[in-house]
Amino acid sequence: MSFVVKKIMKDNSYNAVMSRKNDIMKAALGIDYSIYESGSIAFDYERMMKETAYSLDEMKTIQAATHVGNTPLIEAHNLTALARKCAEKNGQKGMGARIFIKDEACNPAGSFKARRAAIACYQAKKMGYKGVIAATSGNYGAAVASQAAMLGLQCIILQECYDSRGVGQPEIIEKARKCEAFGAEVVQMTVGPELFYKHLLLLEETGFFNCSLYTPFGIAGIETLGAEIHEQFMQSEGRDPDVVICTEAGGGNLTGTARGLRVAGAKSHVYGASVNLSGLSMASDVQFNKKSFTTGHTGFGVPYATNPDHSDVPRSGARPLRYMERYLIVAQGSVFYITEALSTLEGIERGPAGNTSLTAAFAFAQTLPQDAIIVSQETEYTGAGKHHQPQISFARENGIDVHFGNPADEVPGTNMVLPAAPELIKATDMDMERLHTSLIKHTLKSHPGVKPTEEDIAFLAEETMSDKDFVRKVISQTT
Repeated sequence: MSFVVKKIMKDNSYNAVMSRKNDIMKAALGIDYSIYESGSIAFDYERMMKETAYSLDEMKTIQAATHVGNTPLIEAHNLTALARKCAEKNGQKGMGARIFIKDEACNPAGSFKARRAAIACYQAKKMGYKGVIAATSGNYGAAVASQAAMLGLQCIILQECYDSRGVGQPEIIEKARKCEAFGAEVVQMTVGPELFYKHLLLLEETGFFNCSLYTPFGIAGIETLGAEIHEQFMQSEGRDPDVVICTEAGGGNLTGTARGLRVAGAKSHVYGASVNLSGLSMASDVQFNKKSFTTGHTGFGVPYATNPDHSDVPRSGARPLRYMERYLIVAQGSVFYITEALSTLEGIERGPAGNTSLTAAFAFAQTLPQDAIIVSQETEYTGAGKHHQPQISFARENGIDVHFGNPADEVPGTNMVLPAAPELIKATDMDMERLHTSLIKHTLKSHPGVKPTEEDIAFLAEETMSDKDFVRKVISQTT
């Protein structure tokens, strides 16, 4: 499929396009972010989310029209039994919370991202845009393409797909095929800074709507997921789960789920989970195909948590450190192991990236009493390149040593250690104070010469779930 573009006689050099990015984004979204700014560091996040998105009931209606939401809540009885055996082997007799899975693979296109795509595409249609564009190598592209097809919108998906040798990860290539199956045009690019440039250029040339992952529409759409968790547990168990674990990448998954839980009145703790890819640069051509995971890892999870506004919109709606109480890190090999265990023990085959939170849930459940409830809040579809076996084979082809042993010995980009026994699977805590400090420092750096006001300090305290004294301490150490 090809698209007719507007003939615009403008300087389309990299620097020229980047210099007019704010105007391009405003035209492609219909949101004037400046009205939420204070003129300093702070901005009115809650007002932005309220005024530019929809109410929870409205979003449920919008999503239901395109078959999104109301996904099953499944109790993983056999994984729970295994976790309890592992807890006993590790000296934690009587421990092992009940593990539940929110099966988001049942959404159109096979992931929770159908929720954000449904709201974004609905908004595009409502505002009269003829088509939508999304820059993503992940499940979101397929979700946008699916929703666009249902609403009669044209669709372009940009993918950061290949290294300089033209080699692409099986999972990313699989997602491109899915996008094309829904009628989207897929523009595949090599790793590097040109992705955002090309995104801006296409938005300007086509006049299409920017289906960014980070708009209020995209984040608010996930609130229905959090609300459903509350509603389903109240109906089946008469109470909320103790802990909801969300796979953490760009931050929207956790942010939207946590906001939905709050709106619904749930009291559950919200934790993030990522695969450990420390030491690997996501912008490195050499390291691009050594990460063996395309999402749900620290290469996205940490920078998007600590510097949320470096996304493709002026102010990101995804702000996970406002809601994330703990950040659990797991090893790649452990996620592939749990992916296999989910298939063989529960008869449910789902993609590895969506099982990141399940791996953390399996490990963390062993620290909770048996009457506690823990939820892995999303799954994703699998098949062909998204299956864990092609991903493991691809790792070997890229020089990664894959073997069974202790996951604690795993070194990202060097080896992948499949657990020799399930009791070896662990989830370690990321230092939350360090993440909060990093966010404050990133914010100060992006506002050079600005002396933080009391309003700014209060804003940064909200951003980091801390208090004003903590913020002042970091500021004094930075300036």
